[in-house]
Amino acid sequence: MPLTPLHLGPALVFGLPLRKWLHLPTFLLASIAIDVEPLIVLVLKLNYPLHGYLHTFLFAIPYGVAVSYVMMCIERFLNPLYTALLLEERSRSLTKESFLLAGLIGVLSHVLLDSPLYEDIRPFYPLDVNPLHNPSLALLIYSFCIWTLLVGFLLYLSLWLKAIVRRC
Repeated sequence: MPLTPLHLGPALVFGLPLRKWLHLPTFLLASIAIDVEPLIVLVLKLNYPLHGYLHTFLFAIPYGVAVSYVMMCIERFLNPLYTALLLEERSRSLTKESFLLAGLIGVLSHVLLDSPLYEDIRPFYPLDVNPLHNPSLALLIYSFCIWTLLVGFLLYLSLWLKAIVRRC
């Protein structure tokens, strides 16, 4: 799903209820950050697969760790924004593990969701095959992502409504 917000659906649905244990902003970013690769390929018109190394487990894992580290480093600056957007709870103490787990689950879920859809993905690189490629799952995967995006939006909206009710 190059350059689509569809990966945010599963991240919202699973991340919102787990935000006490997972750093939700990291989870959301990591779930879409891998698509920087197809973006660069398309913008620069590179002679490179649309889904290259970042769409492999071997490279997604260190990339997820890097996303986690960057998010941990900028947390103190963005925490007021995250809290205002209800992406973090005020009283929560963050651990390194909450960032790391969020980053890893985000990137790995991206690779898992994209692997059945695209023939050019090699999730188990250096193996030159994609045993997960199954285009017949495309409708199911896209539907799952769209529905979870809608449900995730409703869950997020319910957080806002609860916050408004508490203030009244």
